Amino acid sequence: MKHFRIEEFEASPTAASLHIDNTMPAEARQAIERLVDAVLDPLRDEFGMPIYVNSGYRCPALNAAVGGVKHSQHLRGEAADITSGCKDGNVRLWRLLRKLRLPVDQAINEKDFAWIHVSHSQRHNRGEFIG
Repeated sequence: MKHFRIEEFEASPTAASLHIDNTMPAEARQAIERLVDAVLDPLRDEFGMPIYVNSGYRCPALNAAVGGVKHSQHLRGEAADITSGCKDGNVRLWRLLRKLRLPVDQAINEKDFAWIHVSHSQRHNRGEFIG
């Protein structure tokens, strides 16, 4: 993990306000480390500017509180919602993800590039780009 800290993937204003302990278990931590090593660090290297994590790991209580889907990859530490901080930068991140052919399971353009959901599975990565 070159450009990211594990704390970025546990941090959540919603968890803090609802007093939810969003500390990830060892398996989720390992999955986050794989996501970072395989996708996010190489993406950041090519992007050349910071990438921010809006949402990483979500414990079941936090996932329910934010309206996450029942089988969200966030629950396993396999997903992160990322942003450059602006729409134009997020469009550039999207294009780089495609160009670099990084091993993504899913990349989802959320709300017209307000952020990008990126996931990486230990088992099989579908390479899906949605939106």
